[in-house]
This record gives sequence, structure tokens and C-alpha cells, in this order.
Amino acid sequence: MRTGLADAGGLLAGVVLDSAFGDPRRWHPVAGFGRAAAALERRLYAPNRVAGLRYAGVAIAVPTALAGFAAAATRRRPLARAVLTAAVTWTVLGGASLRREAAMMARALDGGDLAAARARLPHLCGRDPSTLDGAELARATVESVAENTADAVVGPLFWAAVAGLPGLVGYRAVNTLDAMVGHRSARYARFGTAAARLDDLANLAPARLTAALTAVAAPAVAGSAAGALRTWLRDGHRHPSPNAGRCEAAMAGALGVRLGGRNVYTGRVEDRPALGAGAPPGPNDVRRAARLSALVGAGALAAAVGYALAGRR
Repeated sequence: MRTGLADAGGLLAGVVLDSAFGDPRRWHPVAGFGRAAAALERRLYAPNRVAGLRYAGVAIAVPTALAGFAAAATRRRPLARAVLTAAVTWTVLGGASLRREAAMMARALDGGDLAAARARLPHLCGRDPSTLDGAELARATVESVAENTADAVVGPLFWAAVAGLPGLVGYRAVNTLDAMVGHRSARYARFGTAAARLDDLANLAPARLTAALTAVAAPAVAGSAAGALRTWLRDGHRHPSPNAGRCEAAMAGALGVRLGGRNVYTGRVEDRPALGAGAPPGPNDVRRAARLSALVGAGALAAAVGYALAGRR
């Protein structure tokens, strides 16, 4: 029971730290992991799936094992366990930074400052912002908020509740590798397959939990719970991602907007199906999406804390 209280208290403290301070500005452990993973890639890279599987296995297993050792070492030391869980949770979560970026985008769009809005978009997603107008910048932001609510908030809390510190660290390692190599460029089309598929598996439950919590919380931002549920079930599977589409469709239905369309990335163009049947989102919808993301995160935290306590009992 003391271990469960330590885990639950650490999760709660980590979320409070993220809300108060956002991402650590210096010596960020996730950034350090990214540098180590990049160095490992230079040693193991080959343009095939076997090399990518070897790379992903090493890059994920090492930090996850270290977290497992730390969890075992603090099993009978609840205060140290709570502090460690809080610190790791804070560094893994990204909800506050996500909401801050959305708020800055909304202000730039409200002021008609397209140059500032385009400069902010790379902080949220990998699209080429150079030709996007205000409506497309708003759409990109709402979609990014929806997807990253699962990736940066709900996913870490889900795996922390289910598997403790190893789950928290392992999930972030998987998610970071997917961002680094799990895309369809010429270099990573085969090498990044293992990282991309592992990320899909790790996010199956968190993405659907995010969509469900989006529907539950929608009325708090003058949105529609029924619209979120209906759009999620009708349109979510049409997205090329097995997970992001569920989150984005639920967000579109909750806000009463239409997402999807042509996305331009460096070196490729994707035409995605429409999600939702409303008007394109605007600056106020960006703010509503950020508030909804915060509410979804609060719901995920309550579920994670409750599960951690119940699981220990």
C-alpha cells in the first residue's frame, strides 16, 4: 500500500511540476536520450528492418531496464520512490508546453501575424508552414494538440499506472524513437519500421482513452460529447494513423470543426480524409482545444492515480 501511495503521489507531484514549470529548460533527460539514440543510430544504421529492430531494441531496453532497477531499489523506500516518480513524470510529460504553444499560436492568429504563427508551428508539428494561411495554421495546431495530448500526457500516465517507472520511461523511449526515425523518408522507410510499429502498439489504449476523455470533457468547453463520440466512431479509422485519427476525430467532433486535408512536409505531401463536418477551426478553437487538452489530462491523471492505488491493494 505504501508503494501504491508513493507511485500515486509521485504521479500527482510530477503533473503539478509540469503544470507549474513546463519542460525543464536545461539538461532535459529526454533530450539527452535523443542524443544517445542518435549516436547509437550512427553505429547501427543500415537500410533494412533487421537493423532498425536491433536499434529499437537496444535504445528502448537500456533505459527501461535502468528504470526497473530504480523501481526495485525504492520498493521499500516510499519517499525516495515518490520523489523519483515525480521527477521522471515531470520530465516525460509535455502537457504544459503543448498548451503554451497553442496559446501563443492563437494570439498570433488573432493579431493577423502570419509570420509569427508560421514561426511557431515547428514547435508543434513537422509540417512546412511557409505557405499556410491562418485557417491551415489553426487546423495544424488543433490536430497537433489532439494527437500530442495522447502522446505527451495520456500515454505516459497510462503506462506509469500500468507498469510503474519502467512503463513511464519505456513509453517515452518508444515515442521519442518514433519521432526520430519512424517516418517515411528515404532513409527511414525500412530502418524506422520497428520504432513506428512499437509506437502504434504502445498508443493503442492511450489514444482511445484520450478520445473517450475528450468526449466526456467536451461540454466544459462548450463542445459536444455526442459529436465527439459520433465523429470518433465514424471518422477515426479513416486517418492513416491507427491512433492519431481517433484523437483528432474526437477533437473535431467535440469542437464542431472540420479537420483533415492536405499536409505538406519536407519532401512529401499527404492528402488526409476530412474528420468532422463543421467549419475549419479558428483561433478561438485553438484555445478551446488547449483547454480541452488540460481537462483530458486531468481525467487521465485521476484514472492513473486511482489505478495505481487500486492495483497495489
